[in-house]
Amino acid sequence: MTHVPFVDLRAQSRGLHDELLEVFESVLSRAAYTMGPELGEFESAFAAFCGAGHCAGVSSGTDAVRLALQAAGVGPGDEVIVPVNTFMASAEAVSHCGATPVFVDCLPGTANLDPSLLEGAITPRTKAILPVHLYGQPADMAAIAEVAARHGLAVVEDACQAHGAAYKGRPCGSLGVTAAFSFYPGKNLGALGDGGAVITSAAAADRTVRLLRNHGEETKSVHEAVGYCNRLHNLQAGFLLAKLAHLAEWNNARRAAARRYDELLAAIDGVTPLETRDDVQHVYHLYVVQVEGRDAVRERLLAEGVQTGIHYPAPLHLQPAYKGLGYGPGDFPVAEAMAARILSLPMFPEITAEQQEYVVERLAAATVGGAAA
Repeated sequence: MTHVPFVDLRAQSRGLHDELLEVFESVLSRAAYTMGPELGEFESAFAAFCGAGHCAGVSSGTDAVRLALQAAGVGPGDEVIVPVNTFMASAEAVSHCGATPVFVDCLPGTANLDPSLLEGAITPRTKAILPVHLYGQPADMAAIAEVAARHGLAVVEDACQAHGAAYKGRPCGSLGVTAAFSFYPGKNLGALGDGGAVITSAAAADRTVRLLRNHGEETKSVHEAVGYCNRLHNLQAGFLLAKLAHLAEWNNARRAAARRYDELLAAIDGVTPLETRDDVQHVYHLYVVQVEGRDAVRERLLAEGVQTGIHYPAPLHLQPAYKGLGYGPGDFPVAEAMAARILSLPMFPEITAEQQEYVVERLAAATVGGAAA
C-alpha cells in the first residue's frame, strides 16, 4: 500500500538542510535572537516580493491579522466583514481588536467571499472588509475595493494562505491598506515554528505595527503605546529568508501539481475541483474538491494510505465561540453546503506524479465503488 501524506515537510527540510543549518549556526554564534539583522533583511526581501513598501515581521499569522486590522484603524465597537468560510483566526483577530465580525457567504465556485453580499452586511459601525485569499486563490479584489471605496471602508487582506499569489498581475499583500501573512510551517512559505508579517505601503500603518509588536517601543525604554510582545524571532526570520529564495519555484511546482490533478480528475464522476479564476495567479496552498459522502470517502482514502484534510468542517457562524452573534443554521447556505462536501487532497511542492495518480485512483474507487456511490 502506498502512503501519501497530506503535507510532507520533511521532504522540503531535507533539501534545505545545509542552508538552514548555516542560518542556525550564524544566529547562535552571535547570540542575535531578537530584533536583529536577519529580521531586517527578511522584512526588506518579503516587502519587495509582495510589491509593497514595508514589511513588519510578527509572532504569528493570527497576530498579523490583528495588527493589520489595528493599523487600519479597527478598534472597540467597530464591525469588520469576514467571509464565513475561513479559519477561525480571521474572525478571532477581529474579536481581539474589540470589534465584531460580521459574516458573509462564499461563492459556490471558488469558496471565496461573495462580493455581491457586501452591501447587505454594511452598517454604520462597519470599519473594514477582511477578504481572505482562501486556499491560495485571491478574492475578487476589484469588486471588494469598489464597495469599500463607496462606503469609506478599509480593505485588509488576510493573505495567510496566499504567499506569491497575484490578482490581475498585482501580488497579494499589495491590494489593501494592510495585509497579513502567516508563516506557520505548513504554509507555502513556512517557518520552523510560528511566525507572521504585516505588509503595507503606508508608512504610518507600518510604524503602528512596529510599535505594537514591541511593547509600544521605538526608542529603548520609551513606550508610546500599550503594545504586545509579538516579535518575529531572528532565527525564524533567517530561516524564512533562506526559504524565500525558493518560493517561486515551489509555487510553480504546486501549480504543476494542480494541473495534474485537474487532468486526472476530469475523468472521475462525482468529484468536482473548485474553480480557478482566469485573472489570478493561484498558488494552491490547498487543492480542494467537492464530493458527496465526503466523510465516508475520507475514511476509505485513509485506509488506503492517503491523508486528506477538511478546510473547513464548520463555517464560523456555527462555531460555539460565535454562538452569541445570533447566527444559526441556514443563514449561510453556500458555505454550509460546501462544508459537508469539501475535501483537501495531498498538496506540497515535492508531490510526485505517481503519488497523485495513486490519490486519484483511490479517490475514484472510494467515490464510485464505496459508500458514497
